[in-house]
Amino acid sequence: MNRYSLKESSFLLSFIITLILFLHTAAAQSQEEMDVLRMFYKEKDLVITATRHPKPISQVAENITVITATQIEQMNAHTLADILNRIPGIFVNFNQDFGASSLLYTQGSDERHMLVIVDGIPWNFLNSGAAETHSIPVGIIERIEIIKGPASSAWGSSLGGVINVITKQPKHTKSSEGMIRASYGERDTVDYGAEISGSEDPVGFYLFAGRQDSDGLKSSRGFDTYNLYSKVNISVTEDTDIGLSIGYSEPDIKIGDFPSGDISQTGDSRTFFGTTALNVSVSKDLSLNLSTYLFRQRYVLTNDALGFGFAGPAGELFLETGYDEETAGIRGKIVFTHGKHTAVFGADYDHGELDQTIESGALLQFIGIPDKIVTAPDTDRWAVFFNETIIIDRLSITPGIRYDHNSVTGSFVSPSLGLTCRLGEDSILRTSVARGFTIPPLSWSSGGALFLDPNPGLDPEEIWSYQTGMESTSIRHLWTKATVFYHRMEDAMVVEYAGSGPPTFNDIFVNRGKVRRKGFEFEAETDSKYRVSFGTGFAYVDLSPSNDSGSGEIYAYNLSVKYNDKGSLKAELFGQYVWWDLDSEWEASYDDLIWDFNLNKEILSKDKTTTEFFFTAHNLFNGFQYYNGDSMNPKRWVEGGIKLKFH
Repeated sequence: MNRYSLKESSFLLSFIITLILFLHTAAAQSQEEMDVLRMFYKEKDLVITATRHPKPISQVAENITVITATQIEQMNAHTLADILNRIPGIFVNFNQDFGASSLLYTQGSDERHMLVIVDGIPWNFLNSGAAETHSIPVGIIERIEIIKGPASSAWGSSLGGVINVITKQPKHTKSSEGMIRASYGERDTVDYGAEISGSEDPVGFYLFAGRQDSDGLKSSRGFDTYNLYSKVNISVTEDTDIGLSIGYSEPDIKIGDFPSGDISQTGDSRTFFGTTALNVSVSKDLSLNLSTYLFRQRYVLTNDALGFGFAGPAGELFLETGYDEETAGIRGKIVFTHGKHTAVFGADYDHGELDQTIESGALLQFIGIPDKIVTAPDTDRWAVFFNETIIIDRLSITPGIRYDHNSVTGSFVSPSLGLTCRLGEDSILRTSVARGFTIPPLSWSSGGALFLDPNPGLDPEEIWSYQTGMESTSIRHLWTKATVFYHRMEDAMVVEYAGSGPPTFNDIFVNRGKVRRKGFEFEAETDSKYRVSFGTGFAYVDLSPSNDSGSGEIYAYNLSVKYNDKGSLKAELFGQYVWWDLDSEWEASYDDLIWDFNLNKEILSKDKTTTEFFFTAHNLFNGFQYYNGDSMNPKRWVEGGIKLKFH
């Protein structure tokens, strides 16, 4: 039987009282149809991540954030990490260099807890559970939907939440449209790409090609990648269409020198993915969807000695770890809509294979480590899920449940219940309760690693999550969003040093932890007045106990000033601060706000073409914001470029 502390009981009691008031208020509303908040969201906005089927954002009970292609373009963002770093509640650990590797944390969760999805493909590594996002080209993104908090009743292993990257669709227009973009910045930092979309009935197409390259904004770093992507939609009949997509990326990154460990790191990646989809509208009320995917990624992390005496002579291999992963899957879904009910029935199946190779340098071989260690674990996963959205006056109720089974840890059931209510004419209240889980990374359960033995007895980490929040435009010219959350995690995986015992005395992961995460988020944005608007965001997380980095609390805030003349000129000043609360041994620095300035100016518009100039100054005031002393962020650097749009 679980026991709760007085503080936890008070929080749960407050949650229950809020829920009762929520239901009472809902019952008192009039019969008006629920609308989307007029100021911040368009009425046509639909999101799919909450239930795996499009629904109005006003009916989504989860803590959700949507980022559009237009917003991304105005940021002049180069990577998905650049975009996510602006979202309250998402904490990104990266050195802010061009194309840098990144780790994503949501409301204090670990990086393996956040599920990243692209075109329906789970992007997380099998070996570590984390996702590397610099293999996702920003240019192909139509929309990003983020759920903060467990989304297991729809997506399975996603204890911390979901980042769903939805790529651009072919344009069904008489003439083709597209864009050519090129930028140049300090240290020979370039980013250029081209896209085109159009149709020739019954076929619509979208094509993208891009390249990024940089000598590194800090010495010893660098980045280089090629990206290709294509999508085709075929309208077989009025009620049936087929979709195909295929993509390839090749990021090579010089991560940098780490003097404290006497190593220099490079990471070489290759990512290939493809999807097929069949969509059939059987009747007005019934639709079917069937899709498949293939995802291959190879990542090689090389550690060479710097020559300070810890890892060997300068330039000599210390350790190289390679991961060859292949995952294939099939998805099926039936959607039934009738009156105020929308029911989604679905099933997923995935098979994943990991080939892991560890090569040791002379120094490690000298102390008894084999020159090469090869392991090849695999996993099979299947699941069935159901959710329903029920509309009662201004109240939307969404129950959901999912049953998952995998060949490593067995079965898990994830129920959820969400409620939304329109309060008055300009406010929406959201409340959700969910049980979620994350399965152990294959390296921890089956493959092992250097000085790490696998533990086949690992169980999934599990969580109960409670969130409630409100969005409102009740104050004239101001949109606000506030959310409070409480997450109670059991069976957290923690490392037991030398826990494997003789003869190796390697480390091993065990289910031994309990973690409580609670906090709140707040966002606000004004309407445009004299072409100027202001925005702010704040997120706070209290961790009990502290995480492995010593953080007992994490918080971040941002400030923005935007100018938009509704015509040819858009400008933004954006500042962000993050408090990581790290132990002193990390030698971190986070005393400053990091300010960026973005400018987008239309310089020529003629017939069916538009030419825009853009300019960005990063870290305007040379602030310091880095996670450890070996990964300092760059000082101020600038870039500029041109976009040519045609239609």
